[in-house]
This record gives sequence, C-alpha cells and structure tokens, in this order.
Amino acid sequence: MAARVLRAQVAMLYANAASSTAIDALIAWLLTGVLWWQLRDPMIGLWLLLHLTQVLRYPVLAGYRRDAAAAQRSRHWARVHGRELLMYSSVWGLAPWLMLPADDLPMTVLLMLVMLGLVSGGVAAVSAYWRSTLCFAVPMVAGLVTALAWRGDGLHLFLAGCALLYLGATLFFARQQNRLLIESLSVRFEKEALSERLHEQMAAVQRASAEKTRFLSAASHDLRQPLHAIALFGATLHNELDGHAAQPNVQRLMGAVHALGSSLDAMLDISQLDAGVVAPEVRPLPLQPLLELLFQVFEPEANRKELELRIRASALWVHSDAQLLQRLLSNLVDNALKYSRRGGVLVRARARGERVWIDVCDTGIGIAPEHQDRVFDEFFQAHNPGRDRSQGLGVGLSIVKRLALLLDHPIALRSRMGRGTCFRLALPRAEPMPAPARAPAASPAPAAGSLPRRVLLIDDEADVRDAMLALLRSAGVEATAARDESHALDAWRYAAAVSRPFDLTLCDYRLAGGADGLAMAQRLRERTGLPVLMITGETDPQRLQRLRDAGLPVLFKPVYAEALLQTLADLPLPAARR
Repeated sequence: MAARVLRAQVAMLYANAASSTAIDALIAWLLTGVLWWQLRDPMIGLWLLLHLTQVLRYPVLAGYRRDAAAAQRSRHWARVHGRELLMYSSVWGLAPWLMLPADDLPMTVLLMLVMLGLVSGGVAAVSAYWRSTLCFAVPMVAGLVTALAWRGDGLHLFLAGCALLYLGATLFFARQQNRLLIESLSVRFEKEALSERLHEQMAAVQRASAEKTRFLSAASHDLRQPLHAIALFGATLHNELDGHAAQPNVQRLMGAVHALGSSLDAMLDISQLDAGVVAPEVRPLPLQPLLELLFQVFEPEANRKELELRIRASALWVHSDAQLLQRLLSNLVDNALKYSRRGGVLVRARARGERVWIDVCDTGIGIAPEHQDRVFDEFFQAHNPGRDRSQGLGVGLSIVKRLALLLDHPIALRSRMGRGTCFRLALPRAEPMPAPARAPAASPAPAAGSLPRRVLLIDDEADVRDAMLALLRSAGVEATAARDESHALDAWRYAAAVSRPFDLTLCDYRLAGGADGLAMAQRLRERTGLPVLMITGETDPQRLQRLRDAGLPVLFKPVYAEALLQTLADLPLPAARR
C-alpha cells in the first residue's frame, strides 16, 4: 500500500513540473525587468543569470517520463525531484541578498510579495510529497527572512517576522493537505484492492461453478449410459417374461431404475434451467385442473405415509406456463410430504388484488432460521446430514427457485421449528376465459402400426446398441446399428440398394473419439433426408443450448421403453414410411 501511495505522489509531482517551471521563469523575468527599470543594479543581472540555470532542470525532470521503470523506482525519482527543488529554492533564496534595495520600501515589498506568492502557489503543486514541500519552501523563505533581518532596522525586522510567520502557516496547512491526500490515496487503493480481491473471489466462484457443472455433466452422462442400457434390457426382459414367475423381479429392477433415473432427471432439470433452454409459454390458465392433477399424483404418497393431503378447489385464473407451474408446485408438495411425519399438507389459492397467492403449507419439522436462506441451494438438506437417499438429492427447492425466477413468480418462505413450513408463490391474476383448459390426458400406448418400419441406430457403445436393437425388434421395428458416420452411410446405401430404405435415424449425441453426434446427425439428414431423433445423457448447459438451437427432437437418457416408442410413433414421418 505504501509503495502504491508513493507512486501516486511522485506522479503528481512530475505532472506539474513542466508547467510550474515555465510559469516561474516568466515571473522571474518580469520581476527582474521591473527591478532593473527602477534600480539599475548590476546584481539583478547576475541573479537572472543564476536563475537561467533552471533551464537545466527540464532534461532531468523529463527523464522521469522516459523511464519505463519509473513506477518501480518511485523513491529514486522522489529524491531527484526534491534535489531539483532544493536547488531551485536556493536560487530564489539568493534573490533578496543580491537584489533587495536598501532604501526603497516599495521595491522591497514587491520582492517580498513575489517570493511569498511563489511559496503560496508552489506549495499547492508540491504538497503531495512532504519532503519536496520542505525543499521548495524553506530555502526560499529562509533567504528572504535572513536578508531582511540583516538590515537590522525595526521595519525590516518586522517584515522578516511576518515572512517567518507566513512560512509557518503555509507549512502547517501544507502538512494538513499532505496528510489528507495520503489518507485519500490509501482509502482509494484499499478500495481498489478490495475490489480486486472481490473480482478474484467472484472469478474463483465462477470457476468452481463451471467445474461443478462440468463434473455433474460428466458424472451424469457416465451414469446415464449404463442406466440407459439397463432400462432397455429391463424393458425387453419384462416383455419376454410376461406371465413368468421371475417377472416381479424385473418389475422391482425397473422400479430401482426409475428411482435412479428420477435423481438424474433432477440434475438435468437444473442444467436445462441454467442453460436457458427452457422457454416459458405464459398464457391465461385456470388453477383448478393443475390442483386436481396435483391431488391425483400425490394422494397415494400421502396415504402411504398416513398424512392428509388437502388441496382446496379454486376458480381463479393466472398468467403462467401450465407445465412449468405444475413442476414447480409438484416439487413444493413433494418436499412438504417428504418432511412431514404427522398432520398433512395444505395447498390453497387466494386472490389478493392483481395477484394470486398459492400457499403450500405442511405440519412438518420446520426449517431453522439460520438454514432458511440456504434451502434453495443445490444439494442442501438441513435435516439429512447422513444423505439418506430416500429423501432425494436436495435439488427440489433449487429447481423451485429457478422456475420461480424464470416465470417471474416471487416465492416467500415462513417456517417454525416443530410446527411446519409454508411456501407462498405470487402469480399475476388473469381473467377467466370462456373455455377452461383441461389437463391433458395420458397418451395411450402406441399401436404397432404407427411405429416406423425401419430405423438406423447410431451409438458407439455396444451394450446400448444391443439393448436398443432388442427393444425395437421386440416392438416390431426393423433396426440396424452403426457405431459412427462412415458405418451409418454404408448401412444407408445398402438399405437403399436393396429397396428397404430407413424411415428414421436414432443418433447418440456424444460418440467415440469425441465425435459430435449432433453435427453428424445434421450432415446425415442433409444427405439422406431422414428425420433424426437425438438421444443423449448430456447435462452440460452449452451442449443443451446447442440441442435446442438445432431444433431436433431429443430424448434424455435413461430412455424408458414407453417414452421411446411413444416418441417414435409421434414423429412426423411420410405416410409411405409408416
């Protein structure tokens, strides 16, 4: 800090050096001109010659600006500046001894005023550095005081005393100004240092967040790959063991797969929200269908835990996105049921002016005040230090917070330990529409005839290829697998040659050797004209954004048999290929 302050002080000294030297020369010439005109004393010319040596200061002072390492040599240049000021002030200190008239009071006063005026004006320019201030003011005024006192009479002694008092007052105020300047510079540099440290910490946090995102993306992708194969093999086994005694074991296996898939889907939700690939479609919608669906979804869980789930009917309408609002409320209700051991959960909607409040309240264990600011952080669970997996990953409220920000629905929290917690969501109120929208009914299982007949599958992992081929063939879809672009083109050419062209391409996003499955799928679509369905286990925000920008349909691993077949049936294919 001291070094930074010194650099700033020296920079201020040299910033004024050239202009102050030029002004001083002008004043010296004018003064000697007036004195020569009145006194015709040869000593005046001698002093002027001495003063002309000040021109030699210019190269020395200019050396500071030419020095590339001047900032690192501030102390050296401070000494140089002080030495030059001492020589300058000493020349002016000789002026009264050489030019002070013995019996001309007006000229004496003129010389005295000019010198004290130089001190007053010059101190302001050099007060940034205290040693330079002393070198500038003391020799000059000392020469004036001693020359006046040398005369010995009362008048000159009085003038000498006045000059001495003026020097003392000037140095006092200059010292105050110097200290104030040093304090100001110190505060400024402390703020800059704090700002730099803050930027460094923010950069470190951003790096940590980016590293966390990359880690979650890599971990999620690597976990999804085998889970995807297990889900496909499990679905095939389930079909083959229909009616067999081992089928319950397969069902339990698929239940575990779905549980793990739900955890990975929660991380995917966070990645998609962070990537900005979720675009809300806000429109007027009634709350009642959403509330009914909440009850249908969570009533079995509430009954299993012997809790009461009360969802009050509401005729209110709001401006929101139906699917995103459903996810938001589902996470709140799921969280409330998870941490309630007795009592139950209440969901109600109330109109408050132009807003609608939706409250999700429980009679659970509550949230301590010191934890209430952190419950919306990822993976934070105040009452799960042992990371009991039955209580989830701790990302439900994190998703709630992101969805609330995305939809611009402020969310508030009230909680009392041992009494329960209430989350309040504030939504803009909407006027009822003539035809209330209804919650979409579940889609029926696709008929075999609605599926594509022949599919080209591109995936670099043998287990995933085998599992996908087994599932598609069990559903009556003829499938051919390829591990990269060249094999895919060979398969496409052969199929066209034998008049059994493919109807669709299924392509993994990340292929072996770092190959970009999305870019490859786009090239194949341009060359073959085949529709493309992307399958990926990615959670990286940038890659998710690329997928969204590409506009291709996407399924996220682990892909379950029902979702895959339904998506294949829903894809728009030419009628001739059905």
